[in-house]
Amino acid sequence: MKFYVSLIAFKCDSKQKIEKILKPILYHIQNRVATVTLNRPEKRNALNQELIAELSDALSNAEQDDSVKAVILKANGNTFCSGADLDQLRAMQSNSFEDNLKDSANLANLFKKIYTLKKIVIAQVEGYALAGGCGLATVCDFTFCTPESKFGYTEARIGFVPAIVMVFLVRKIGEKKASQLLLGAEIISASEALQTCLVNYIVDKSEIENSVQAFAQKLIIQNSTQSLAATKTMLVEVQSKSFQEALDYAAQQNAIARGTDDCKKGIQAFLDKKEMKW
Repeated sequence: MKFYVSLIAFKCDSKQKIEKILKPILYHIQNRVATVTLNRPEKRNALNQELIAELSDALSNAEQDDSVKAVILKANGNTFCSGADLDQLRAMQSNSFEDNLKDSANLANLFKKIYTLKKIVIAQVEGYALAGGCGLATVCDFTFCTPESKFGYTEARIGFVPAIVMVFLVRKIGEKKASQLLLGAEIISASEALQTCLVNYIVDKSEIENSVQAFAQKLIIQNSTQSLAATKTMLVEVQSKSFQEALDYAAQQNAIARGTDDCKKGIQAFLDKKEMKW
């Protein structure tokens, strides 16, 4: 069992006042699950460049750690993520195009990392997930939420554009449903999010922690690590190919899978009528 936890630092100013500084991300590993927790509850877990960078690093650590098979993304406080930090929104008004492009690219790279991570990523949404915060929930492989959770791509309300999340949302739920959410810019309920396939499961607040953990363990035990990684990669790749290219690619991946150790062990267990625990 490994634990990586936020450190609390103390800094004294000229008046000897003590300022408590918390890291924006908490990270720990238990039972082959890496739990990554947004830790800016006083800022409604708003996204700034420090949080984006540390979240990206945490995901890279999870991907490279052979003891980790699944990742849970959750948050401290009453809000999952409210979108961009107010200070960052103010800075956007005076930033150069190059500065804004760099910031945008960082967020785009974070979303891509979650979407293409070779480990399963499960979002545990409690409270509001808005704008970029809703984007975080969107790019995960599975999303659990509570009945009280709210979702919205609200960028158009402040003259902004939900540009980055659009790339992923259209792939996830299709253009018609994505248009309704992105152009309407409405905040929707958990039940509406379930109907539009934005979330997978709604669980009572008192049960969501255990439900997400149990779901992660089910995936870990019953499914091959190699198979999960290969399937995630294919889900990304097949959508950009023509019909025949996708078929040729699928045939190639099928043939590659047959030669993997996991496939050989899994098939042998099936033939021997033994339960395979990965």
